[in-house]
Amino acid sequence: MNHATRAHDRYSPARTGGSANPGRGDRFGSPARGRSDTPNRSGRYGRRSAAPQGEFALPVTVTPALPAAATFAELNMPPALMKMLAGLGVKEPFPIQAATLPNSLAGRDVLGRGRTGSGKTLAFGLALLVRTSGQRAQSRQPLALILVPTRELAQQVTDALTPYARSLKLRLATVVGGMSMGKQANALRGGAEVVVATPGRLRDLIERGDCRLDQVGITVLDEADQMADMGFMPQITHLLDQVRPGGQRMLFSATLDRNVDLLVRRYLTDPVVHSVDPSAGAVTTMEHHLLHVEGSDKQATTVEIAARDGRVIMFLDTKHAVDRLTEKLLKSGVRAAALHGGKSQPQRTRTLAQFKDGHVTVLVATNVAARGIHVDNLDLVVNVDPPGDHKDYLHRGGRTARAGESGSVVTLVLPNQRRDVNRLMADAGIVPQTSQVRSGETELRRITGAQAPSGIPVTITAPAGDRRAGRNGRRA
Repeated sequence: MNHATRAHDRYSPARTGGSANPGRGDRFGSPARGRSDTPNRSGRYGRRSAAPQGEFALPVTVTPALPAAATFAELNMPPALMKMLAGLGVKEPFPIQAATLPNSLAGRDVLGRGRTGSGKTLAFGLALLVRTSGQRAQSRQPLALILVPTRELAQQVTDALTPYARSLKLRLATVVGGMSMGKQANALRGGAEVVVATPGRLRDLIERGDCRLDQVGITVLDEADQMADMGFMPQITHLLDQVRPGGQRMLFSATLDRNVDLLVRRYLTDPVVHSVDPSAGAVTTMEHHLLHVEGSDKQATTVEIAARDGRVIMFLDTKHAVDRLTEKLLKSGVRAAALHGGKSQPQRTRTLAQFKDGHVTVLVATNVAARGIHVDNLDLVVNVDPPGDHKDYLHRGGRTARAGESGSVVTLVLPNQRRDVNRLMADAGIVPQTSQVRSGETELRRITGAQAPSGIPVTITAPAGDRRAGRNGRRA
């Protein structure tokens, strides 16, 4: 194939326009990939049409995508894995799984855009596990790598994939900051076929000689846009340059901007392109509300929303603001807990567990919780402080309305914030419902379920390691 003359267009699902060669490669019939001259690394893509604001036009594959799978049974995956899927009640693939799995199982590179909660963990995870099954990793030499931006997302991905990995007799190792490096090094020395990692800790273990990536044949970048936003790009490219040449790469991102475009150009070859939603975050099951409040009434309004029945995540800009609001809520009788980068990893893990099991009903957080956290039946997210840009808004909002459930995102807006928030919503492609509210009023109750707090102070059992808070997290 002459890659220099590939057709290109704005980011959209893969289209036909070439011929696949599924008879070559591994046992799943990986098509010819044409990596010898690394055409994607040149950056010469030719003419492009207009792209959505803030995003770049991305390549449309010439090799046609395989048809979507209506059921998991059509994918010819190992019986042990099919039994595990059935046992866990996973009956039909989500759209992103149906579209990408036939291609990723065949060894194709995949570029997926979809908001969190769309099912992309199994979209890349099942293919990665099936294609790794039957192999055994040597000490310090994993065979597959999943890179994620946060510790919470690493743990979520590990938890989601562990039962399927066990069914295929594959070993997983989780490599993240804030936890014992010695234990993680031991897991790598013992041999782990699959590593789920944050870039910084993985780099540290490689520099110590506890891990090598030259045997990694499948690499996944999950939440690629946040990794870029967090300043991980130099580390990501350094790590990707170490994996086995010619391997399979899958990249998933809720938004696609200049930094993610760079990764696609440099590391993906002829990818199958799939977008879960027309816009990342503007889904029919999610409502968006701007609540105009006065500064003197904002705290009372926030407390009443927090006192509602059901769980809620409240986002603020800084660690100190999170701690102050959490203390206020506890004194008002609301079972709240704080989550931010000043907490040790054991604290963060314990707090999330308390929120998921209902011991805590309000999670007060900085953007550390904006990705990688899945909580069933979470129907409200509140931006007490409006986010800094539309991408942060989409990722905060992605905590609700997951996997087809309904939910609402509420943003409290002071008079001097209205212009900036309106611009942010336009950038996100969202037309919100706007209301003027005050604490104690019917309109606030109607939109959020707000109610007066009990006023009886409550105490939440402190997570283990509270005395070490602040030592392990540099970022909020």
